[in-house]
Amino acid sequence: MASLPIMKSLLLLGLVASFAGAYEPSPMQDFCVAVPDAQTAVFVNGKVCKNPKLVMADDFYMAAGFNTPAGGINLSSVGLITKLLDVNQFPGLNTMGLSIGRIDFAPNGLIPLHTHPRGSEVVFVLEGTVYVGFITSNPLNGEKNKLFAKILNPGDSFIFPMGLVHFLYNVGRTNALLFAAFNSQNPGFVSLANSAFGSAPPISEDVLTKAFRLDKTVINYLQSQDWPLI
Repeated sequence: MASLPIMKSLLLLGLVASFAGAYEPSPMQDFCVAVPDAQTAVFVNGKVCKNPKLVMADDFYMAAGFNTPAGGINLSSVGLITKLLDVNQFPGLNTMGLSIGRIDFAPNGLIPLHTHPRGSEVVFVLEGTVYVGFITSNPLNGEKNKLFAKILNPGDSFIFPMGLVHFLYNVGRTNALLFAAFNSQNPGFVSLANSAFGSAPPISEDVLTKAFRLDKTVINYLQSQDWPLI
C-alpha cells in the first residue's frame, strides 16, 4: 500500500490536473461556432455550438475594422478608445482560447489597475511610448508585492500573467497605439477602483475604510463618483 505522503502527492496531482482540464479545455472537434439559439445547436464547451453542417466560411471572418479606432468604445475620462474582439463579438472564436484587442491612447491616456481573471495578455506597441507593469501576488516572508515594469517603444512587447494586477500608461507626448492578444476567448476585465468604489449595491463603508485605511468621508466621496467602465 502506498505511504500517506505518496497518496497525498497523487491526490494533489489529480486536483491540479482536474483544474487544468476545466480551464478552456482542448476542443474535441475542429470548431464550435457560437450560436444563441440552443434549440438548433449542440453544446460542447464554451457557448453552444452551431450545427457543423450549417457552418460557413463567414463564421470565421470578421470585418472588425481593426485598422482604425472608429467604432471602438471611447473612454474619454481616461484618454482611451478600445476595441475588443472576443467570442461575444466573433462567434468563430468559441473554444479557440484566444481574443484580440486594439487600444488607442491619447497623451496621458491610462488603463488603470485591473486584472483579466481568465487569460494572460501579451501587448505589442505599434506607435508611441507606453509605460506598463504588473504586480506579483502572495508575497512571502514579509516581502512586498513586486512590480515588474518597462517603458515600451514601437516594436516592443510585454506579457501580463493571468489574473495579476497590471496597468498601461501613455507617457509620450503623442498618441499611442497598442494591440493585445489573450489566451482566452473571454478573458474578462476587473477594474480595481471600479470594483471597490463603483459596485451595485455598494460595499460597506466600514469594509472599505478598514481595507484602504481611509477616513469614511473619503470613502463616501469615492463611492459618490461616477466610475467609468475602466
